[in-house]
Amino acid sequence: MERDTGPRGARRALGHLLEAVLASRGEANAVFDILAVLQSEDPEEIQDAVRACSRLFGALLERGELFVGQLPPEEAVMAGSQGATRKYKVWMRHRYQSCCNRLAELLAHPSFQVKELALSTLMKFVQLEGAHPLEKPKWEGSYLFPRQLLKAVVEGLLSLEEDRSLLLSQFREYLEHDDIRYHVMQAATDTVARVASGHPEVPLAFWNNAFTLLSAVSLPLQESGLANVYVKRTELSDKWKVTHLKEHRRAFQAMWLGFLKHKLPLSLYKRVLVIVHDSILPHLAQPSLLIDFLTRAYDVGGAISLLALNGLFILIHKHNLEYPDFYRKLYGLLDPSIFHVKYRARFFHLADLFLSSSHLPAYLVAAFAKRLACLALTAPPEALLLVLPFICNLLRRHPACRVLVHRPQGPELDTDPYDPDEEDPAKSRALESSLWELKALQRHYHPEVSKAASVINQALSVPEVSIAPLLELTAYEMFERDLKKKGPEAVPLEFIPVQGLLGRPDDLCAQHFTLS
Repeated sequence: MERDTGPRGARRALGHLLEAVLASRGEANAVFDILAVLQSEDPEEIQDAVRACSRLFGALLERGELFVGQLPPEEAVMAGSQGATRKYKVWMRHRYQSCCNRLAELLAHPSFQVKELALSTLMKFVQLEGAHPLEKPKWEGSYLFPRQLLKAVVEGLLSLEEDRSLLLSQFREYLEHDDIRYHVMQAATDTVARVASGHPEVPLAFWNNAFTLLSAVSLPLQESGLANVYVKRTELSDKWKVTHLKEHRRAFQAMWLGFLKHKLPLSLYKRVLVIVHDSILPHLAQPSLLIDFLTRAYDVGGAISLLALNGLFILIHKHNLEYPDFYRKLYGLLDPSIFHVKYRARFFHLADLFLSSSHLPAYLVAAFAKRLACLALTAPPEALLLVLPFICNLLRRHPACRVLVHRPQGPELDTDPYDPDEEDPAKSRALESSLWELKALQRHYHPEVSKAASVINQALSVPEVSIAPLLELTAYEMFERDLKKKGPEAVPLEFIPVQGLLGRPDDLCAQHFTLS
């Protein structure tokens, strides 16, 4: 009878070793054989060994057969005169430590199946260690949680070498538990600080992994939402920080501020700013602490500044942030690229909100209207259908600016007094100018643009035109809309009918070409 040396045989052998160790302490040395398979190069064998370790140490944790307390050095205990039970528990605790260290290393294994299994096994150990702590309580009723084991998991997920986004997406399900989320936030804060201080040039992979983990953390909005714990306990004490939303917010704030204070890659700046207004600011204990980051981002220029507008809007309107040069910076963002960036809709939505106050000075609103009118001369049609109602709404809100389209006793202007190169809207002389650009756009080739520009020919109606439906308008949508329009059946193409292939005898074509 031949011996089975294939995967099934190896699995069966691991099963026998596992049963032997659990059945008798005299067979404890067989643990070395199980742990040795974790070093195999075959992914299938590694997965079998991980499952065996999961069953083995899971059972030992539940049976209380691992040493509890500050783990002493193995050699000192084994050479000492302590009892056999204590020696066994210390020895087995060291084997458990070796297993956890190896599982953390397997989070970097080339096989995703191995990574996934190693992660789920480590999180199983976190749950079991929480229920059967391996540390002694400092006082009766003190909160015990396997922080070091969870921190090792977080450090394994925040790799410096490779993108772990797929594995992090698997980890998201654990972040739904309040205790896991609270301690992950603390571990992430420590890991980011350690890596950033220990590396003069932090790899991009680490920043991307850190952002993926941090952005996956979502806090409940009310205290009553804190009821879902991963480590099952008989009761939750009010004395434990993990049970209070206020403490979660503090940890959340420390995590994000610790991350954002570092010099981040430009691509990551954009990803953070996209979520800052609805995923970060509402959950901070002190939202005003994000002012430095947002103002720094707003000063960068371009798309970064556009994205920083959302967060600044919240801080200005809800947290009384004073930003003296805000409107000057906003004015500086108006350039031809504004019609072509991905965040065009967001920018115009926010600009509309910022310019909605009736307390703004007329010269400021006039400068914005004039700058947009100048840019409109070279803007694509889909952008014009948004910009023209936007300008008209500014004139509706601020009657003092209507002199831009109607100045009865105004002087004749040989040149436009407006200075488009002036960075300060107060010195641009926009209020002395006129919106002649809108008159020019009334001759635009696209009939809808011409119609939108012609609104200024009549008295502007009091209710504003909502720009919301126009924010996401694209050239493709305009084209599709035009195709569906039904035009007249007969369209005259030329007043004088063509005679002959080259036209009439007096045509330019007939003068230079002949048919032969």
